[in-house]
Amino acid sequence: MSDNTSELIHFKQLNLPPALLNRLDEIGYQQMTLVQSLSLPVTLDKADAVVRANTGTGKTTAFALTLLSKLDVKRFSPQALVLCPTRELAQQVAEEIRLLAKTMSNIKVLTLCGGEPTRIQSNSLEHGAHVLVATPGRMLDHLQQSNVDLSELETLVLDEADRMLEMGFQDELTAIISHISKTRQTLLFSATYPHNIKTLAEQITTNAVQINAVQEQDKAEIEQQFYSLDTDPSQLVMSLLSEQQPDNCLVFCNTKNQVKDIVSTLRANKFSVLALHGELEQKDREQAIIQFSNGSLRVLVATDVASRGLDIAELDLVINVHMAHDLATHTHRIGRTGRAGKHGVAITLIAAQDDYKMRLLEDSFTNPIQLRTVPTPANMQPLRANMATLQLSGGKKDKLRPGDIVGALTKDNALSADDIGKIKVESNFAFVAVNSRLASQALERINNNKIKGKRFRAKAL
Repeated sequence: MSDNTSELIHFKQLNLPPALLNRLDEIGYQQMTLVQSLSLPVTLDKADAVVRANTGTGKTTAFALTLLSKLDVKRFSPQALVLCPTRELAQQVAEEIRLLAKTMSNIKVLTLCGGEPTRIQSNSLEHGAHVLVATPGRMLDHLQQSNVDLSELETLVLDEADRMLEMGFQDELTAIISHISKTRQTLLFSATYPHNIKTLAEQITTNAVQINAVQEQDKAEIEQQFYSLDTDPSQLVMSLLSEQQPDNCLVFCNTKNQVKDIVSTLRANKFSVLALHGELEQKDREQAIIQFSNGSLRVLVATDVASRGLDIAELDLVINVHMAHDLATHTHRIGRTGRAGKHGVAITLIAAQDDYKMRLLEDSFTNPIQLRTVPTPANMQPLRANMATLQLSGGKKDKLRPGDIVGALTKDNALSADDIGKIKVESNFAFVAVNSRLASQALERINNNKIKGKRFRAKAL
């Protein structure tokens, strides 16, 4: 995705309808933010766009102005659809669109999310709406019940697309888009641009203009640190974790016995930790990876073979308990951190007998390797997880979707969307990360209520 430049600064420089320009002036919107100045000249020209932009940068105003500028007020059928990952975001987006459209004649913006009976929303749909703002699960419900016709839709917006994919909404998005004319304008907004977002963009857009409105800091790099392995490795790893306090850490060992020793020590000291080695059953391996991926596990201790295929987008710290057998393996290990514009740290413990490996590694460095001594913290601070993973007894075979799980947990404000993390729905099971302080409430919520008319059992991993 390439960076873009624009000389446009003020909204009045744009080809917007007078009513919208006057409204922008009324509410004090005069100078554009970066995402607005880069995207609006493109989107107002009716081109598809894939926009990298963070929350709080004015992206909602950017796509709201685009869809409002094209509305035919006299036609009371959905002309624009904005899909959002959560009910809270959908409500914020709808409010911003209404704010901008206030002086336009009789614009109707309808929000379709969980937490409100489908019947009430279907009644509102019968009276028509110009703009729909929805979560994927509820939008698909209405389409499957033939409550809404999107055949005349002109603008489709995916807001926080990366978050929607994180929450497992890929299937819903595909199904929804199949109901929409291919002649539509599609705008995809995402804070990050991983491979799955790139693939989605290629599938749903046509000749999309790539816009990067994320102001990167310095180029991401991996900071390598080297420490002397002069005592029990388990104690050294525990001291490093206590000192560094990473959000998450992948610890590499050369043997499964080393993995077991380190996990035993960390667990005894109340660290959030699991093992990943060749003796694990497939079920235990998958559950460990799911927990590590969704943030309900802080430390994963693994062998190289067992960690193959493990792909974590944001990894704070890698620790090599012993040097890898070769430079390629070392490079592969540490390359798991410092991704997606993030700064990463890789720590390698070097024993006396590994001196020759260190010299080989040193050849790839500009400066000689400086061995440090692992500090002994005055107070050991274990890494505890802020999230917990719940496993549900239903999955895709039960037609269970991420939106159904979110709806069950947030109904009657039991939990907020901010308390819910990543959701993964498999064939027979579903996994959801929730705020660990609210895990008991979430379990009770699922076990004592029906989802899609059925009862599912849930347990904490």
